Amino acid sequence: VQLVESGGGLVQAGGSLRLSCVASGRTYSPNAMGWFRQAPGQEREFVAAISWSGSSTDYIDSVKGRFTISRDYAKNTVYLQMNSLKPEDTAVYRCAVAPKGWGLPQTFEYDYWGQGTQVTVSS
Repeated sequence: VQLVESGGGLVQAGGSLRLSCVASGRTYSPNAMGWFRQAPGQEREFVAAISWSGSSTDYIDSVKGRFTISRDYAKNTVYLQMNSLKPEDTAVYRCAVAPKGWGLPQTFEYDYWGQGTQVTVSS
């Protein structure tokens, strides 16, 4: 499975970006997908996840109400809509996939990861 992220860039505080993650290769289903981020000198942290059905989502508290995760099955793509961006959102954002048919995965359940896309929010 290959995961390729896109949509990152430089944006001013208060702005928006939409990240995309396309899965290709020997993809499997059902699956759940998630977004993680890592800022320089900091540990990787969970950002958002979506279940196979799309009926369950979860977010880290700091992005609730600002970020929205969604998925397009026909395109094998997961999105992260990021609004009201803050400088503290600056990080490399990576998507990941887990073989999970219901519910949301624990971090250890993700078995394929993308290389990441840089998001930089200026103040």
